[in-house]
Amino acid sequence: MKFPSSIVLPLLSLGASLAAAADWTFEDATVSISTKGAGVAGAFKEKLSVGKALAKDVTLGPADTIKVILTSTEGGTPKRPHQAFLSIREPKTGLEESFPFIVKESGKGKVEVTQRDLPIQLLTAGLPLEAKLTLASFGSSTPYSSKAFEVTVAADQAAPIIAPEAPVRYGKKAEINHIFRADPVSPPKIISSFFVLAIAATLPVLLGVWLMLGANLNHLGKAMSADPVSHTLFFGSIAGLEGVFFLYYSTWNLFQTLPAVAVFAVVAFLSGSRALGEVQARRLAGQR
Repeated sequence: MKFPSSIVLPLLSLGASLAAAADWTFEDATVSISTKGAGVAGAFKEKLSVGKALAKDVTLGPADTIKVILTSTEGGTPKRPHQAFLSIREPKTGLEESFPFIVKESGKGKVEVTQRDLPIQLLTAGLPLEAKLTLASFGSSTPYSSKAFEVTVAADQAAPIIAPEAPVRYGKKAEINHIFRADPVSPPKIISSFFVLAIAATLPVLLGVWLMLGANLNHLGKAMSADPVSHTLFFGSIAGLEGVFFLYYSTWNLFQTLPAVAVFAVVAFLSGSRALGEVQARRLAGQR
């Protein structure tokens, strides 16, 4: 079945008009600048057009506020979109910051932007910033996104904006030359010899006091005959510990000293227990 062109063409035009009517757009849009303490008389105010950017730049001073007011529509009907925001973009780097509109159910929306709301990168860009309007929602309706005007940031001469230092990035760094402390050294030999002689001079005094307290060397033979292994190992472990300490003082390091000390300490503990047990047995028998 063929339809005459007189019927088909109007239907196609009607379908195209209905599809176009489903686009998101706005009406009654204005951009204004209000300065704190300046009143309404000196305010800047211009009307915004759909799909066409404003011819003149909008200058944003330190005490100024950009205010954009509009009525969002879908298919010619005022409606609140799911997304409605004003984006301010730096054209050279592409850095962008978006500010959402406060939109009522009637589609009337408002957004305000000051210098405090902009990041430091946009404030110090030195180029006019692009302000773009975006309106969109769920469904098959075509969203609206187009440049509305340009913003020129006027710096405060009394308090200039100072850009922060660049953050530290991972990468190759300068070579670091570590300066380590010198290894510890022993004191001079003359000082060590003096203290060795001072300790050796006390040995005769110790032997004399030992004899005055009743030490009896006659029991040495009985002790060695009763348990020669324990007494020999105990005396040898004590002498070995002294030798280890001397080596640690003269040449050895801590990692060489600790294993040797551990071995002699175990031998001294085991042999000393048996040797003292033998001495106690003679004491209980009344031989001492």
